[in-house]
Amino acid sequence: MIPDQEGPATPSGADKFDDEHYPAYTMGRAADILGATQGFLRSLGEAGLITPQRSTGGHRRYSRHQLRLAARVRELVDQGTAVDAACRIVTLEDQLHEAQRLNTELRTND
Repeated sequence: MIPDQEGPATPSGADKFDDEHYPAYTMGRAADILGATQGFLRSLGEAGLITPQRSTGGHRRYSRHQLRLAARVRELVDQGTAVDAACRIVTLEDQLHEAQRLNTELRTND
């Protein structure tokens, strides 16, 4: 019997491509992808929706998951929703999605 092996604490180079939580995007690149300003991204951090990781130089780095949340907030803001309200809506949507995923997983394992 082979004991369970734990993976590395940080993803290897190849694993980073598949990890939606790996902070691959700089603030400038993230803003470009979203079609938003860097100030918009900062406001999402101030609202508590996303907390970017920091590079060794102190620069903000965003993951694909964070960019998806930011894109949804941007969509709501473009429709006239206040940033704080949009962040709360997106947080609740994200929590609901995770609960549904977990529920499906638990039902599958029964």
